[in-house]
Amino acid sequence: GQSCCARLRARMLLLFETPGGFGLFKVLKGGETRPAEDLAKDFESPEKAQKLLKLKAFKRFDDTTDALASAAALVDSKLSKGLKKLLKKHVDESETLGVYDAKLGNVIKEKLGINCVYSQSVLELLRGVRSMLGELAENLSQKDLHPMALGLSHSLSRYKLKFSPEKVDTMIIQAIGLLDELDKELNTYAMRVREWYGWHFPEMGKIVTDNIEYAKSVQFMSTRDRAADLDFSGILTEEAEASLKEAAIISMGTEISDQDVDHVKALADQVVSLSDYRAQLYDYLKSRMAAIAPNLTALVGASVASNLIAAAGSLQALARMPAGYLETLGSARRNRGSQGQHLSTNATAGSNPHAGYTFQSEAVQGVPPGLRKRAFRVVSAKAALMARVDAARSSPTGQAGRDMRDEIRAKTDKWQEAPPARINQALPAPIEKKSKRRGGRRVRNRKASHAVTEMAKAQNRLAFGKQEQEVIDGDEMVGMGMLGQDGNKRLRIVAQASKLGKKLEERKKHGKYKGPTFTNAPGAGSGAQTNGLSSIAFTPVQGIELANPGQLTGAGFRNHGEESGYFSTVGSFTHVGKGGGGIMLPPGGGTKKPAPKK
Repeated sequence: GQSCCARLRARMLLLFETPGGFGLFKVLKGGETRPAEDLAKDFESPEKAQKLLKLKAFKRFDDTTDALASAAALVDSKLSKGLKKLLKKHVDESETLGVYDAKLGNVIKEKLGINCVYSQSVLELLRGVRSMLGELAENLSQKDLHPMALGLSHSLSRYKLKFSPEKVDTMIIQAIGLLDELDKELNTYAMRVREWYGWHFPEMGKIVTDNIEYAKSVQFMSTRDRAADLDFSGILTEEAEASLKEAAIISMGTEISDQDVDHVKALADQVVSLSDYRAQLYDYLKSRMAAIAPNLTALVGASVASNLIAAAGSLQALARMPAGYLETLGSARRNRGSQGQHLSTNATAGSNPHAGYTFQSEAVQGVPPGLRKRAFRVVSAKAALMARVDAARSSPTGQAGRDMRDEIRAKTDKWQEAPPARINQALPAPIEKKSKRRGGRRVRNRKASHAVTEMAKAQNRLAFGKQEQEVIDGDEMVGMGMLGQDGNKRLRIVAQASKLGKKLEERKKHGKYKGPTFTNAPGAGSGAQTNGLSSIAFTPVQGIELANPGQLTGAGFRNHGEESGYFSTVGSFTHVGKGGGGIMLPPGGGTKKPAPKK
């Protein structure tokens, strides 16, 4: 951009590294403004290159160690002591330094205050310097630089291999892999010794259950007839020794030849020697784990910690894993890969296929079975945290891991404690304040909507000495109970007296009203005061049928009288006046017109 071009127009120097030392080349006037595409033509010949660049200063390496330290610092984008002295001595604040690494330029600008440039033009100039180095620097030639470059490359490769963080992890991975292979071989050889020697002394298999003790006993005893005269105190307990000698006397095993005994003893020697070497290897593994991952080892143990590192590939890779992924390391489902093999045999002995190496740690196995899954999640999360602590070398003594182990142990002990006893508290004193009654119109209406109707009550009753009528409802016969027992075979629903009916009844007593009152007057017939008379009728032939209440009550239904008022249950307008003369009301049902105001 424009800022990069402005820097190039200032006095510019190039920092160039060689196997023999650092060089500063001054870009002559006019060369800093050339575009990157045209700079390649300036290095076609040594004369053109000398017109563009000139060696200003060169700092040789003192020895191979100095060269190695400077090269290692440049690989990590760091500033070595020799380079810092060279830049302070020969570069002014008004000059601009062209570098081949942007990170190194930022470090130089931060520590020394020198403006650095990293661009395509700078890279093209450095490429030209590399091609014409023998012509631009008279003291350096390709013959001198070639052995320097070869020696420096070998030293740098050895340095990287020596200080590789993965090298120590590789030793642990190899050790835990060998430990697993030894466990498999020991198990195979020990079972073969038991099967082979069991033909001669079958009772010994139930008395001596440990494989190593069994192999040592075979190695020491040879045949069972010598058991009574030998002392097994250095191998077995007193009870096991007494049982073994008694069983040897009454054993029902077959006799074997001396050649068979020699082969069995040779196999037993292999079992004992492999067991001794496994113990040495495990001690070596514990010492290495205590030095590399002390906190993780203190939390889950050396065997589980080494298996976790082996499954992850390295301690750094394990530190980058989340706790949820660390739980599955070593599980049967995850280890069942393309080859169908397990990484470890001793750490996946659990029956849970989803439990990994952490499930076999002492912090998980030391709790009751019902709490192991819960403890497994807690230990996995803390193991991921301890792996990050070890990767950062925050606690090299392992104190953080021991503190975390004690914290988890206290937490699991807290889970196993019985819950506190429930204290029966006394009931509070009753409040003498009168409680507010809950009810009202809504509550009454809701109760009324769910109440049993009068028709349902009548259907549930049976008249004494009368046969119940039945009707067909689909494929079933439904009994009608007391319904239809009045003689006219009609269903009657008794209407409840409403507030309006009660008011009209009071007005009718005082002669202020002559219409219907909506009440169940005693002795009321089946006339117009039907009070909810239903239009359903029962016939002996057709069962339930609809009927017209007006036809059932007769011609007196339309008589003008008390039953033909405004509030009659069956009353209606008799006719409408013709020609828009208004509505004709039944006689006696109207109201008086108010007297005109004077």
